[in-house]
Amino acid sequence: MPVELKLSGHEKDLGGGFRVRRLLPAAQRQSVGPFLFFDHFGPITVAPGAAHDVRPHPHIGLATVTYLFEGAIMHRDSLGFSQRIEPGAINWMTAGRGIVHSERAPEEWTDREYVNHGVQLWAALPRAQEEVAPDFVHTPASAIPEALVGGARVRVLAGEAFGLRSPVKTFSTTVYLDVQLAAGTVFELPPLAPELALYAVDGPVVVDGEQVEAHTLTLLAPKATAAVMATRAVRLMVIGGDALDGHRFMWWNFVSSRKERITQAAHDWELQAMGQVPGDAELIPLPERRLIPD
Repeated sequence: MPVELKLSGHEKDLGGGFRVRRLLPAAQRQSVGPFLFFDHFGPITVAPGAAHDVRPHPHIGLATVTYLFEGAIMHRDSLGFSQRIEPGAINWMTAGRGIVHSERAPEEWTDREYVNHGVQLWAALPRAQEEVAPDFVHTPASAIPEALVGGARVRVLAGEAFGLRSPVKTFSTTVYLDVQLAAGTVFELPPLAPELALYAVDGPVVVDGEQVEAHTLTLLAPKATAAVMATRAVRLMVIGGDALDGHRFMWWNFVSSRKERITQAAHDWELQAMGQVPGDAELIPLPERRLIPD
């Protein structure tokens, strides 16, 4: 059977009432391909003056991958990049040996009501690239290839699929797709990578005869083609790639194959030695609980 595991995730409050559905990491599975963190936020109506801004905070050993369906986010980082993130674009921030960034509402939207809806992933960097120089790359929506595949509209956000190649550069074999299915559509998803999963964003689907509810991350069996049927219009995100080259330790915003490296990053952040976002003196302090999980 193509369905190997279904993860329903859990809700997490990031502060100010900004809640997300966190699918990865999970007790049953740390990662799918390089992706070891999957947050789905919204759709949420942001009221004027709402405290949904994410203040400056650090990362190491990973790349953040931000994708919006609706709304806008203003990204700023310690490298000096300032980028308005809008629907359909891919924003890939390589933390490497360390970066600090903030994610705030665009200034011109602070006094208006709007809807934010999207997905943020973390991709673990391969062991050999964990300490690369940090970087930020914005790929506009117009540069993302898309095509009709049967009755589905597929956008290839990262990697290769259905004869399309994304311009987004990755560090390992990576698959990331945005698939929109019309009601009554059957979408044949081939085994595009050794590890593959699909996420039902806004409605249920049937995967090879098995019902999958909305907001479920469904891991597919290796080398299997999955037949995905939509009884109503629905959006899917497909993630995957090569398996990680070993276990990763994760604590707060830090990812590393070495536990002592996370301890060092926490110490550096406490000393404010990881850089600053220009013009933004705020920061998120370290959590009080300092136990790094195995």
